[in-house]
Amino acid sequence: MATKIRLQRGGRKGYAFYSIVIADARAPRDGRFVEKIGTYNPNTNPATVDLKFDRALYWVETGAQPTDTVRNLLKSEGVYLMKHLRGGVKKGAFDEATCQQKFDAWKTEKAQKTEAVRDQDAKARKEAATKSLEAEKKVNEAIAKKVADKKAAEAAAKAEAEAQAAAEAAQVEEAPQQETAEAPAEA
Repeated sequence: MATKIRLQRGGRKGYAFYSIVIADARAPRDGRFVEKIGTYNPNTNPATVDLKFDRALYWVETGAQPTDTVRNLLKSEGVYLMKHLRGGVKKGAFDEATCQQKFDAWKTEKAQKTEAVRDQDAKARKEAATKSLEAEKKVNEAIAKKVADKKAAEAAAKAEAEAQAAAEAAQVEEAPQQETAEAPAEA
């Protein structure tokens, strides 16, 4: 039986989520599989890979052929590095403790890089949020200024109209007094 390590698709349309499985090469993509060794979620940044490391290493050493994507995932998780280091132990180049020490050093370095990417992404999101907030504040200030100018113009027009109405009322009051003063003279 030719075994392959490949991805089995899950999730909804437009939001793929994959299981990493060991399957017979003749089985359909989402069909029967021998063992599930992990999951892969490409929707997060960076992509999330949960892997049963020991089982993946066992299947790679047994001879299961991974697909291109799975090979990249296994390399990024260190399965192929551990296979390479174990080969060095078998040949007598170094012992098991040195092998584990080299792998742990690689893993801590990789974790630091991943954390740096997450921090940078979070910082970029925070900066974008502050920029959008500042832009929104400027827009709100401009709108508030326009509203204040419009209210001031309306208040000035209303005061002017009231002044004209008061002036006209004063003229109307003066005119009847003049007519009443002139009216007795004619009688």
